[in-house]
Amino acid sequence: MTDVADARQSAAREGAVQGPAPRVAEHLNRALHDLLEADPDLHVLGEDITDPYGGAFKITKGLSTRFGDRVRSTPISEGAITGVGAGLALAGAKAIVEIMFADFVTLAFDQLANFAAKSTAMYGRPVPVPLIVRCPSGGNRGYGATHSQSPQKHFIGIPGLRVYELTPFHDATRLLAGMLEQGLPCLLFEDKVLYTRRMFEAGPLFRVGFAGRGAYPGDEVARVSLDGGGEPDCTLIVPGGVAHRALAAAEDLLMEHEVVCEILVPSRLHPLPELLPASRHVVVAEESTAGGTWGADVAAALHSRMWPALRKPVTLVSSADSVIPAAAHLEREVLLQPGDIRRAVLETVT
Repeated sequence: MTDVADARQSAAREGAVQGPAPRVAEHLNRALHDLLEADPDLHVLGEDITDPYGGAFKITKGLSTRFGDRVRSTPISEGAITGVGAGLALAGAKAIVEIMFADFVTLAFDQLANFAAKSTAMYGRPVPVPLIVRCPSGGNRGYGATHSQSPQKHFIGIPGLRVYELTPFHDATRLLAGMLEQGLPCLLFEDKVLYTRRMFEAGPLFRVGFAGRGAYPGDEVARVSLDGGGEPDCTLIVPGGVAHRALAAAEDLLMEHEVVCEILVPSRLHPLPELLPASRHVVVAEESTAGGTWGADVAAALHSRMWPALRKPVTLVSSADSVIPAAAHLEREVLLQPGDIRRAVLETVT
């Protein structure tokens, strides 16, 4: 399984994926099938995840038919689902938990911060807790205030808890296997709009590579750069759910303003991976609201390491400080859009 995932990742590195790439939702579903087939100790839990429904976004489609009671639909209690998943992991199994909407992971905060994360280190010896909590996140779908949030920032900095975000460039089988391999509870945020995009694609102007190798499979940072473009004018650092908005902004900046951008897309948000911008101007964009964010952590790390080389402070861009409306035109005004990234880059490089 990992050999196949490594081959897919290598193909993405070299731009050698042939034919139409799968959509992110299909790719993630395939990854879950692969993992369950390879590991009889792995369990998947969540609300309405069994067939024929297969989850709110169909990410678990077909799993219960193939793997029986290792894939279970649960009552509506995010705290209970996460607690059972953590208990399975603590008892020697492995668990992947689906929270139907990331907004509701706040109901499992105690289980994550005080049980799962602490259980790895409070029994006098290291204890593995191989748990992944999947959280479909983000807006731009018209789902309103309580089904559209990006709550990643609330989980940054909790000892023993790893935070990831799904990207269109990292092979999901490899990423999920690497998360389980760590033996630490991990949150995986998955932008709902990203589900409809195709894997490994960056458009005709850009190529996708990876910066080094991470400590675990899938920890590498994707680097999207202009093919043959030389040194970029600006580096955009974004999580996976913002990647396509950053690409749209980068294409417009190139065609309309002759500004060349590279885009760094890490899969792991916390602890921060090593980020190596190739330019002296840096913009960090995320869909969370400002204040205590992942982007602020990135800026602090880059300032301490790169301040003599930077021409300006790192620019942070986020969504507006507002409850998210359901009406599409109002939602667009609140949530981060490609135009917000474009304006931030132009203000940074001029």
